[in-house]
Amino acid sequence: MTSRERVLAAINHREPDRVPIDLGSTIVTGIMAVPYRQLKLRWGLDGLVKVHDWKQQLALVEEPVLQKLGVDVRSTLPEARKWDMIKWWKEGELSDGSPCLIPDWFNPETLPDGSKVVRDETGRVISQMPPGGFYFDDVYHPLQGAEGIEEIERYEWQYDLPKDLLSTLKENVDRLQGSGYAIVEAGFFGSVYEAAQSLRGWDTFMMDLAADRKFAGYLMDKLVEMHIERFRQYIEAVGDRVDVIVVGDDLGMETGPQISPQLYREMIKPRQAKLYRYIKDHCSAKLFLHSCGSVYELIPDFIEIGVDILNPVQVAARDMDSAKLKREFGEDLVFWGGGCDTQHLLPFGTPDQIREEVKRRIEDFAPGGGYVFNQVHNIQIGVPPENIEAMFEAAIQFGS
Repeated sequence: MTSRERVLAAINHREPDRVPIDLGSTIVTGIMAVPYRQLKLRWGLDGLVKVHDWKQQLALVEEPVLQKLGVDVRSTLPEARKWDMIKWWKEGELSDGSPCLIPDWFNPETLPDGSKVVRDETGRVISQMPPGGFYFDDVYHPLQGAEGIEEIERYEWQYDLPKDLLSTLKENVDRLQGSGYAIVEAGFFGSVYEAAQSLRGWDTFMMDLAADRKFAGYLMDKLVEMHIERFRQYIEAVGDRVDVIVVGDDLGMETGPQISPQLYREMIKPRQAKLYRYIKDHCSAKLFLHSCGSVYELIPDFIEIGVDILNPVQVAARDMDSAKLKREFGEDLVFWGGGCDTQHLLPFGTPDQIREEVKRRIEDFAPGGGYVFNQVHNIQIGVPPENIEAMFEAAIQFGS
């Protein structure tokens, strides 16, 4: 089988010749720049690491690494964070002090306390990495102070996609079509709940859902309206030529959903359903939902509104055991992830323990198809390169 044939078999619930593998096709299946650099050094590969996702400090996974690890999927726009296209690079520095390449417009400022901040064009701090931290967290939420629907209307919604982005996506898909790899469109992302949290602030939007559902609903309706228009422009430019479309809404904590299933069904689900229905009515790609944490109670709802693929499959969270998920939902849902716990085992386990974990997860998820191997979310700082090697070697060994 070619890589694309392998992925298509798996996501259509047929057993391929081996379990397909992903690394780096999305910003939720990748690897941070520091462990990626260490892996390259272990293999004797030259060249500075490109940090394509400045918030999560993710590395652009290069073609020689993808081929060495047996990765079966490719992104439509790897040199980007979502659809924030990177045209030029400049030298920068990773959190461990080693050199790297960063987007030319990315200008983090180190403060006297050792924290780093990113400012917008007005000089306002929009993101911050604490002293000794590894990620940039959003600290500015543009609609946090909004008190009425009219302020939502006045916000500068980005309905139109840049023409150079659309032409680049089309060119990249043209090239990938003959590559033999499955094509993943990960830049769209289409967040509803999570995007509203970003605009209002996490705690503020939670209060909206509790105390002002008219406001919360109107905000999410605007997001859905914007996402539909952006997807219309995308599909018009690129065509129905990718295999997987990624959307994302983090709805779980480690112990259960962030909000009650009842509140989800009243406020979030109908809006996701409208967006997902539009996507599926206008292309044949499988719909991949990224939703972290313990989302077990919501999985039947995801299936009902058209989700085909679930990621990251956080197997260490409550009720997210791989065997249980496959048994209860494996006929209707593809699992993309869940291949190795990244919080505890991948950074702190031995290579032998990693191999046993991968073997167990593949034995649970792979029978009958419906599984694409990836670790749980991104590979973090502190993961030894030998553990990364062991994980992907085991995926090939036990997935064949």
